[in-house]
Amino acid sequence: MMLKFSSFLVAAVIAFSAAAAPAATPAAAKTATATFAGGCFWCMEPPFKKLPGVVSVTSGYTGGTVPNPTYRQVSEGDTGHAEAIQVIYEPSKISYDNLLDVFWHNIDPTTSKRQFCDSGDQYRTAVFYHDDKQKAQAIASRDALAKSGVLKGAPIATEITAASAFYPAEEYHQDYYRKEELRYRLYRQGCGRDRRLQQIYGAEAGGH
Repeated sequence: MMLKFSSFLVAAVIAFSAAAAPAATPAAAKTATATFAGGCFWCMEPPFKKLPGVVSVTSGYTGGTVPNPTYRQVSEGDTGHAEAIQVIYEPSKISYDNLLDVFWHNIDPTTSKRQFCDSGDQYRTAVFYHDDKQKAQAIASRDALAKSGVLKGAPIATEITAASAFYPAEEYHQDYYRKEELRYRLYRQGCGRDRRLQQIYGAEAGGH
């Protein structure tokens, strides 16, 4: 009888422990996605690719209505798409706020439908948020920049809008700053990007 009672007691303790134990929570996602438009996507890749915690940076097109657009179509300005980058990152190593900070310091947020020497709606600046938390963070970072005085009262033209389909650009655009380093540097210098960034942000300006 004692043996049976002991077995019953052990089984009851095990069952109670299993019921009392908190349910296992799903593992946090290892990666997340951020999407930014900052004018020429060639120039937006390098500042993000060098960040610890960034897994990949892809140049592409988003924000428009034409599916699977080509570079030629986007360049003509009739697709509604902006040249953009999509960043895959590890939130455990780098935060979305960090990415926003890098974004702002690599664009001129005061110009509408252009960036530096490139004009047209396809070169507009934008934060394409992927959820409500990213939206709130993007708005907060924009407002903080506006209040900082760095822009000397100039209004911010950068859009904050929901992410939509992202279409990777043609392969020759990916890592262009490495594949065609000389041409890239000549373009960047000729476009006046770094000069303007330093005018706005001084020593905190982004860059290659």
